[in-house]
Amino acid sequence: MICLRFHTAGESHGKALTALLEGVPSGLGLDVARDVDPELARRQRGYGRGRRMQIEKDHVELLSGVRLGETLGSPISMVIRNQDWENWTTAMAHEAPPKDVNLKSLKPHYLPRPGHADLAGAFKYDRRDVRDILERASARETAARVACGAVAKRLLLELGISVQSHVRAIGSVAVDLTDLPDDLNAVADEDPVRCLDRKASALMCKEIDEAKDRGDTLGGIFEVVARGLPVGLGSYVSWDRRLDGRLAAAVMSIQAVKGVDLGMGFEAASRPGSEVHDPIVLAEDQTRSGGIGRASNRAGGLEGGVTTGQPILVRGAMKPISTLRKRLPSVDLRDGSEGDAAVERSDVCAVPAAGVVGEAMVALVIADAVLEKFGGDSVRELRRNFDGYITYLVERGFGER
Repeated sequence: MICLRFHTAGESHGKALTALLEGVPSGLGLDVARDVDPELARRQRGYGRGRRMQIEKDHVELLSGVRLGETLGSPISMVIRNQDWENWTTAMAHEAPPKDVNLKSLKPHYLPRPGHADLAGAFKYDRRDVRDILERASARETAARVACGAVAKRLLLELGISVQSHVRAIGSVAVDLTDLPDDLNAVADEDPVRCLDRKASALMCKEIDEAKDRGDTLGGIFEVVARGLPVGLGSYVSWDRRLDGRLAAAVMSIQAVKGVDLGMGFEAASRPGSEVHDPIVLAEDQTRSGGIGRASNRAGGLEGGVTTGQPILVRGAMKPISTLRKRLPSVDLRDGSEGDAAVERSDVCAVPAAGVVGEAMVALVIADAVLEKFGGDSVRELRRNFDGYITYLVERGFGER
């Protein structure tokens, strides 16, 4: 059963993006200037972003679900206005165009871009102008996801759970860090590509500059880290309740993400079991895992689809962005002639922003799992149920039951 669900609507150059989040308990203190807008700003930063980020200054406008600074338990609806809409009122109008309209003012695209949803979407929805596809398939949609994720992060914070991220690789430059700072975002956000290794960061920026000069794009890998989770979220009893599967689906749903792994991920397939599984040890100070911890965290905080009490580690591999200034071959959907793919204003690299979107998606899944296990129509009830479970873990002890 899904306890926390969200939907987004809107096109990249339409009037606005809309987010609807349902299932947030009542009594959660929520201030968009404090809790949501800063997350939207983090999504817009990062070395290698395009001119669109200089136009949009994302801000959430609350429409429902919050009164006097607290959630009501009813659906939360939010709007993010597109500042660039004024330049697209003709091309993105809801009304049918007049007969004498200048077709160029509709900004059509008939040459789909390799790697984008353009061509497959045109066939699926029976369109020729791929603007009808790219406007919704655009990663601009993730601003609405980040808004929903910000509310989820605010809810998790009430229970001492944090969700943060950093960049592990861009292009051919990669870092392998295991000793992460406690306030991961505070450190990562100070860097232009959100990398914790300053030397690697400089090399990443250099690769981005070189790709830009070539008219090319770059992808990379981000890692999301969730801390403070108790043992026992998720379940192994049914395939769709396994938390690792739910997390993988959520991160894979982010535009341009082509791979997801947890913990050691694919590396575990080449190692013997003795180098993969985490030894179980007594750890009386780890109350959220019942006083039993792990000597390592190669599993990434999940075993059998259930949290272990260790930090969750989820990585997303983002492919290079599909819009290249050095255009790739394509086919014109009007007449079948060969040509070069359309060019839409875009970024050279958006991996730092993808990490912020990854935080939002992971936070939404974890918040759903928390509500699934602990329930509660209000934050007070949720906290009582959560605290009672932690007390049980502490007092459970050993011996016969």
